[in-house]
Amino acid sequence: MIRQLRAVLGSRLPRHLAWLVLYGVLQGVTFAMLVPVLRALLSGEPAGGWLAAFAAVVAATALAYYVQSMYGYRTGLDAMRGLYHRLGDHVAALPIGWFSSDRVGRLSQLAGKGVMDVMRIPAHMLQVVVNAAVVPLTVLACMFVFDWRLALAALATAPVIWLAFRWTGSLTQRNDKAMDDAAAEATDRVVEFARQQAVLRAFGRVGEGHRLLDDALIEQRRALRSMLRTALPGLGAVALTVQLAFTVVLIAGCSLALGGTLAAPELIGLLVLAVRFTEPLLTAADVAANLRLARGSLSRINQVMAEPALPSGAGATPLDASIELSGVCFSYDGHPVLDQVGFTVAPRTMTALVGPSGSGKTTITRLIARFWDAGSGSVRVGGHDVRDYRPEELMAQLSIVFQDVYLFEGTLEDNIRLGRPAATDEEVRQAARLARVDEIATRLPDGWQTRVGEAGATLSGGERQRVSIARALLKDAPIILLDEATAALDPENETALVQALTALTKDRTLLVIAHRLQTVAEADQIVVLDRGRVAELGTHEQLLAEDGRYAAFWTERARAQGWRLAG
Repeated sequence: MIRQLRAVLGSRLPRHLAWLVLYGVLQGVTFAMLVPVLRALLSGEPAGGWLAAFAAVVAATALAYYVQSMYGYRTGLDAMRGLYHRLGDHVAALPIGWFSSDRVGRLSQLAGKGVMDVMRIPAHMLQVVVNAAVVPLTVLACMFVFDWRLALAALATAPVIWLAFRWTGSLTQRNDKAMDDAAAEATDRVVEFARQQAVLRAFGRVGEGHRLLDDALIEQRRALRSMLRTALPGLGAVALTVQLAFTVVLIAGCSLALGGTLAAPELIGLLVLAVRFTEPLLTAADVAANLRLARGSLSRINQVMAEPALPSGAGATPLDASIELSGVCFSYDGHPVLDQVGFTVAPRTMTALVGPSGSGKTTITRLIARFWDAGSGSVRVGGHDVRDYRPEELMAQLSIVFQDVYLFEGTLEDNIRLGRPAATDEEVRQAARLARVDEIATRLPDGWQTRVGEAGATLSGGERQRVSIARALLKDAPIILLDEATAALDPENETALVQALTALTKDRTLLVIAHRLQTVAEADQIVVLDRGRVAELGTHEQLLAEDGRYAAFWTERARAQGWRLAG
């Protein structure tokens, strides 16, 4: 664990350990000083010198305690802050495919309880562990100075105590992973229950409880009880062996005193030392389970940190605002999604991707943004392979509007300004006007300063999508990727947005995933995907004339658009 802590705490760990060892040694010496002090006082000898020495050691111990406590808390806070930064930076560099549902729950557990567990190691638990080793060793060394026979009696109990600690540790470790899994699952289900209230209420699943949440909480309780049932015998064994150690020393001391080879004052002082020999061990037993859980959290954090990030390119300067895919193949967990996909999007043009669900449209936009790397082939942006760019260089070329819009807790203006925080108010308003967000601001009670709630809960789906589009427009990147950007818009707003996007192609390159007829028809080029391959490629008129998959898609959509319920 020390090696893992060193990776987190860096150069602070040796200094912190040095202060902890010094404090432990001074504690042991402080209680050892009681032997000559008590001997002098009980035998009537002058005790002034011993008392002065005792007071000096006590003062030094108090100073060491203060310094190591403050240093430990500072180290713990630095560890917490550093872990959050390191986790955030590393997670941001992981491929999107890493974020499966079970891993998101674990990450949430690690970022909350896991980091706090690690912070408590230097802030509190490390002191207890070091004391449990240093104080008994110091006391034992002092006992050898005063009476080697009692020291040997105490030393004889050490192997039994060590075995009891080892056994307790193995018992706790058995249930550590199960407890963590259950806690991560419960966290996922609680968040899901809170976010999906509309769906649960619509199907009447709130009054009688949400089965997935109930099962997760029951499993977490079962895992906790199992850990307690397993760990309690070990903790009892540690307490028993520690008390046994003191009993052995007590019996040996009384035997020596009754035999006349050990004076009563020395016996009293040495029994005080025996108490200090066993007391830190009992304290360590109390925190041992928490320490092992914290060590488990530290190991899991290190596992996340060991996940390979997408390698960063050496750096490149884009030549233009073009996009080119050549022979691109990609699979999700061994399931092929794209097969030899290739097409080019010329600068300052609009290209529409169409095709049935699962044909690979969204995957193409994710590969362009390098959320994943293609299995084979090349994805080029601005004349360079996306793997040649540093992440910030590539994302500076792209504005993305996702199919699933997410707005952050904050004001309407904050969510738009996220696209370019340094933008002027006029630039924010201009992007909002193009996306028709100004109409939303006019209706809201506090205008641009209205808070949208978590995930934009106070806005409708179409309103959230317009805010997301305004955010992408404000970024002012040369390439815009739109994934079903008009799906939640009414016909009037869709028309306005399509006109705005068409005007934007004078300055930007657009790649649009769309099923709405007007959006598709406005494109300079249409790429028809089917089963992960490019089935057709051309303009709207060319593809209609070929009477292939696109023509069938157009006919079906046109027929659906004119469908009405009979009165």
